[in-house]
Amino acid sequence: MADPLSLLRQYNVSKKEIITKSDNVIFGEFSWPKTVKTNYQVYGSGKDGASKDYYTLECLLFLLKHISLNHPAYVRMAAAENIPVVRRPDRKELLAYLNGETSTAAAIDKSAPLEIPTQVKRTIEEASESLAKKPRYDDVAASQRFKQHLAMRLDAPKINSIVSNIDRSLSEAMSIEKIAAIKAKRLAMKRQTIKEDDDFGLDVDFGIDVTKDITSKERVWRQRTTILQSSGKQFGPSILGLLKSIKLREEGRQRQQQQQPGVGSLAAGLGGGIAGQQQQNTGYSRYAQERFNPKEETAGFKIDTMSSYHGMSLKSVTEGGSEGRKATAAQQGAMHPPQQALRSSGIVSNPTATPQSGAASPAQSLAQQKRPSRTPIIIVPNSNTSLITMLNCKDLLQDMKFVPNEVKRQQGTKRETEILIQRGKEGGLTVPYRVTDNPGKLTNAEWDRVVAVFAMGPAWQFKGWPYDGNPVEIFNRICAFHIKFDETKLDANIAKWSVHVISLSRIKRHLDRAAFQQCWEKLDRFMMFNKTHLRW
Repeated sequence: MADPLSLLRQYNVSKKEIITKSDNVIFGEFSWPKTVKTNYQVYGSGKDGASKDYYTLECLLFLLKHISLNHPAYVRMAAAENIPVVRRPDRKELLAYLNGETSTAAAIDKSAPLEIPTQVKRTIEEASESLAKKPRYDDVAASQRFKQHLAMRLDAPKINSIVSNIDRSLSEAMSIEKIAAIKAKRLAMKRQTIKEDDDFGLDVDFGIDVTKDITSKERVWRQRTTILQSSGKQFGPSILGLLKSIKLREEGRQRQQQQQPGVGSLAAGLGGGIAGQQQQNTGYSRYAQERFNPKEETAGFKIDTMSSYHGMSLKSVTEGGSEGRKATAAQQGAMHPPQQALRSSGIVSNPTATPQSGAASPAQSLAQQKRPSRTPIIIVPNSNTSLITMLNCKDLLQDMKFVPNEVKRQQGTKRETEILIQRGKEGGLTVPYRVTDNPGKLTNAEWDRVVAVFAMGPAWQFKGWPYDGNPVEIFNRICAFHIKFDETKLDANIAKWSVHVISLSRIKRHLDRAAFQQCWEKLDRFMMFNKTHLRW
């Protein structure tokens, strides 16, 4: 239902005329008395059990008419005309609402009783004025052609009525054969005298003129170029961060290629004839691509891309067994036949020595062995009440499916202090992440690789951590997450910290993947800007 306050604001913003007749104020088809009360509450009324008071429509209209006067002059003029005044505390906020600067005001009482408006009946003079205000075509020639077309149609011979009278008179005096002959003759005359089309070209010309008049008054608001221009979104920081991370990756790969020993170049120099002969004898085969790309890109690490670490612990992966080392040596020997040939001929005796300038010094070999790790670290809580622990972190982060801790205990899963998970990415690639619940054993270099932490809520979880155990300072440097069920209440500390909340359902397991996918996307954005030196 329309109320006088909103209509007054609408007419004032759009600069429409507000009609005042005798004691009524008319807004188009609605009319109210001047003394009708709006739902804008007077300052100070309704407090301490007092009754609420509202400004009248006449009071607001008088304020808008004398908006240029200062408040004392406005009060004196309103008192002289016996009109209620708007109090000084309400003046600024009320004018901002009526002028369209704000969409609402705190003093508007939506529960205030409103008076039903009176429907205004339009007189004959007003109707004629509205008809006279309708837009007319400016093209005088087009209107004249339209009038001539109508006159031609009215002056056309009315053969149908004449022929019908002849039919009635002939049916009484002539036979059926003569009447049929006359009808055939009439039909032939009709084809010659009556046009099959009513001057369609004139209608088309007139329609084109009307269309031109309409299109000349149109405005183009959006086009295919301006719709693609964004005024609020800035793509510079995200794109520059992405380019920076790509540049660091490229520089790291070039540095690793320079540090690798040049056994291949020596073998190519000494046994080039044998290798060239083997290349000439060997043809191309789509099923033997390993010969053309024998060593896959593993960033300098001795990783067998054809094997899997599924079900293995972090200790067994990092240390390995004697059998695994023997198998790796056998694979290396099989993949580098030129080097075997050099060893058998006595040119290269020590397999660990580089062919550049003899054996490397102990300091250089130690520096190569202690290459800093680039594997990110994720810290989970060491508490049975947490929804994510070392028992189910692999299911949550790698398989993206929630499995309760009680179920993992019933299955006989052993709790480990560290786990290496593999996060799948596009193209079938996997990225390792190290998960631990014992942050006290982390060194300073390992703390630099910590990228995410799962917070429970209590502040004692971060006791003994860097940055004096202050959660606010920690969450500025580490991406924080919190897992809870969707029906449980959010912890007060989590609500005030910079923590990304992951809400899970107790029974709807098909929603887990979407929730943890958002978690990985947020972690990727964090590492793009803060941890570009790590592998992610």
